[in-house]
Amino acid sequence: MEKNHTSFAMKVNSSDKQESVCVFGTGDFGRSLGLKMFQCGYSVVFGSRNPELSSLHHKEIEVLSHAEAAQRSDIIIIAIHRDHYKFLGKLTEELQGKILVDISNNLKINQYPESNAEYLAELVPGAKVVKAFNTISAWALQSGHLDGSRQVFVCGDDKESKQRVMNISRTLGLTPLDHGCLVTAREIENYPLQLFPMWKFPLYLSGALFIFYFIYYALRSVIHPYVTQNKDTTFTLAFSILNHAFAGMAVTLLALVYLPGLIAAILQLYQGTKYRRFPNWLDHWMLCRKQLGLAALAFAFLHVLYSLGLPNRYSAKWKLANRVIKQVKSNKTDPFLASDVWRYDGGLTLGILGFFLFVLLGITSLPSVSNMVNWREFRFIQSKLGYLTLILCTVHTLVFGANKFLKPPPLVWYLPPTYVISLIAPSVVLLLKFILIMPCFNRPLTRIRQGWERNSLSKKIQLGNSNTEV
Repeated sequence: MEKNHTSFAMKVNSSDKQESVCVFGTGDFGRSLGLKMFQCGYSVVFGSRNPELSSLHHKEIEVLSHAEAAQRSDIIIIAIHRDHYKFLGKLTEELQGKILVDISNNLKINQYPESNAEYLAELVPGAKVVKAFNTISAWALQSGHLDGSRQVFVCGDDKESKQRVMNISRTLGLTPLDHGCLVTAREIENYPLQLFPMWKFPLYLSGALFIFYFIYYALRSVIHPYVTQNKDTTFTLAFSILNHAFAGMAVTLLALVYLPGLIAAILQLYQGTKYRRFPNWLDHWMLCRKQLGLAALAFAFLHVLYSLGLPNRYSAKWKLANRVIKQVKSNKTDPFLASDVWRYDGGLTLGILGFFLFVLLGITSLPSVSNMVNWREFRFIQSKLGYLTLILCTVHTLVFGANKFLKPPPLVWYLPPTYVISLIAPSVVLLLKFILIMPCFNRPLTRIRQGWERNSLSKKIQLGNSNTEV
């Protein structure tokens, strides 16, 4: 039975490869797509307003006029810009009943009132228009490295036409995805124009946090000494303050990864149901958690690199040399304090362990890795180990700032120490998590997420009371 099925599939594929395909347009993408189909066994013919440019193609591929090329195949790929579609209206008879595959893109999102594919369907009402291949680049087709853009979104009103286009995509080694009717073509055309859509919020937030931390540290470490003591410490802006800012941003962004989930849990407890939609801002925040986590990992990595470079700074070497000279002149050495050793070594250990788990979270977020684990394993790593990472990073900050917490220094312009600012977000997240895992909150939250609703239970009680009264 399996052999028969295999032989049947081979026959289908072989018949598909003998199919003739016409390409309107001799630009980069049209040539690349036509050559790729030719290499996969299709009979390809090009339609061009300048057929004499046949030297641009393989010698076995014909380049004819649009009218002549349209008669060679019932599948025509429109590889031209929307601005040049008008001539297709003159080929209504040649294109009658043909499958027109629109692969065009625009320069701006929602540039026109209707999608290019819908506009094409209006120009040639007797044709079957399918939107496809607009998310694939000419470079990917030419180089053969399709891993970066394998997905082909296909939409159209005629199911048979869509299926034939999807079969061509599979033959080219691509992954077709049925995106519905032709009305969804606008969404497909907007995909290539989006510039990191899920990264906008994380990048804006990271930029705002960086500006805040940098200015905050500069106020305490540079501007205040200069104003009050006329002391120039601007050299710390190039390294030390950046390192402090990266450390604060890493732990803050990591906390912001888990904060929306806690807010969602509180809303579900308050509303007594999981079937009410979250606010748009919270919903978008939850969708961007992966990007926030990767941004936090990037700043943690920068903090590690900057910390490794701390001893190599000119100011650090200068201070060390002067300290040694003073000890030699006074014939005294600084006492060995075990408490300081514990604090520094413990802080480094916590930082190294936290960074290791940080990297592990980043690796498991990669699609190639996350696809290899089941949902329970993925949730264990991203949730349980994620909170452990947040705890280690928080304690790492606490240990390094222990002296300032045990012996609070005077406020600088009413501003608390930088360690305190860095710990606000993670402390709030860990406190909320500790409260929500308590049985009095965890049990009803679990029931709500399993489908129980408080309002439906109260309605049943009211209905039972009314029946009793009757």
